[in-house]
Amino acid sequence: MKTNFDKRIAIFPGTFDPFTIGHMSLVERGLRMLDEIIIAVGENTAKSQYYTLSERVDMLEHLFKGNDRVKVMSYNCLTVDLARKHHADYILRGIRSVNDFEYEKTIADVNRKISGVETLVLFTEPEHTHISSTIVRELLRYGRNVDEFIPAGLRLSERK
Repeated sequence: MKTNFDKRIAIFPGTFDPFTIGHMSLVERGLRMLDEIIIAVGENTAKSQYYTLSERVDMLEHLFKGNDRVKVMSYNCLTVDLARKHHADYILRGIRSVNDFEYEKTIADVNRKISGVETLVLFTEPEHTHISSTIVRELLRYGRNVDEFIPAGLRLSERK
């Protein structure tokens, strides 16, 4: 039997405001290589949030209910510190474009340097490269249907 220290665990950090089919694809593909993925929902003060932190955590807990290989939690520390706390040796990230690559490489290099935690990068599937939480938030703000951009089973909280 594997112990926590024998498991291949990754932190999948993001604001997930909201979680998209692109994010879901990364989790599904990541689980082919990993024993467990911890979806770490954080705040980004540089971004305008559509859903509260607790709403985002609740939505993801509901989406992954019954999947014991996926955990959901909020966090407000360095991702590598969260990784160490949960015995995760990896950070899972997705790349849609060259611009994403430059940003993610820099962060991955720093994370590896300060903690030894490796970053696993998966390229977004071509049919999802145009999807981002930012675009989905904008559609939501204007009352548009976003069902084709979010995973089936994700219950978006109602906005008043």
